[in-house]
Amino acid sequence: MGLWTLLALAACGGAPEAEGAGETDSDALDAQTQDAPVVLITGSTGGLGREVALEMASRGAHVIVHGRSEERGREVVAEIEAGGVGTAEFHAADLASLDAVRAFAQEVRSLHSRIDVLVNNAGIWLEPDQGRLLSEDGHELHFQVNYLSHFLLTQELLPLVQAAGTPESPARIINVSSVAQRPIDFDDVGMEEGYSDGRGYAQSKLAQILHTFDLAEELEGEPILAFALHPATMMDTGMVLSRGAQARASVDEGREAVVNLITAPGLQSGQYFNGLTPARAHDQAYDEEARERLRALSLKWIEEG
Repeated sequence: MGLWTLLALAACGGAPEAEGAGETDSDALDAQTQDAPVVLITGSTGGLGREVALEMASRGAHVIVHGRSEERGREVVAEIEAGGVGTAEFHAADLASLDAVRAFAQEVRSLHSRIDVLVNNAGIWLEPDQGRLLSEDGHELHFQVNYLSHFLLTQELLPLVQAAGTPESPARIINVSSVAQRPIDFDDVGMEEGYSDGRGYAQSKLAQILHTFDLAEELEGEPILAFALHPATMMDTGMVLSRGAQARASVDEGREAVVNLITAPGLQSGQYFNGLTPARAHDQAYDEEARERLRALSLKWIEEG
């Protein structure tokens, strides 16, 4: 069942009920996902990621739910399977650890032969009073969680994405970025000087876009589409509300934007979207030398980590 079939089924009231829901061994997963698109969404135990997971499951997808909390992960899986349409599984991994990302990818590879859609959604924005924090691997925390760990996860799972894509139904990689973008200072990526939470967040989000454009170029000619997007401005998610900010958009708007990139036909790879509309990112995203420098540094850091 391709992504376009999911759209038709959703319009007619949903996909057929899957058999074998709730099973987690490799044989059972192969059986229950052989016709259903497999959609992996990082950071899908809450906020935007959770809403996208529920929506795709309602269209008949098998959703790989990811987060840090086992309890919240089980709740999302239970909600999906109670719907009787899609199926789900949960994997816990802390993106502040590159080893945890590798273990997560290995778990997925052991259970699945393909991934139709990879949505790199998980992200953090630290409170100002938390100061500059480092990951387990020694990287500035926004940079690793929002960008570098997703760079590694994409590298690790790319063969499964390549196995899924066909000319009629290309696989998709979607990086959930932001309109908040700051250029990467390649002399001080870790922001040892001049750190602020806003700068850390915005630099990591632009890094995601550079990675997206790089992927689109690398995968040109293959049936894989790569996109980045700003889903909506200041959605009413826990991350926004916990900062005392005034919500300016609903998570429903963000969900619609992400699902559009998952399902819409006729899209050109290598685009950045603001909501539902193609847009221009920060100038650095179009700088080939900057993209090459980021790729080289990223490969170096994941090899060291």
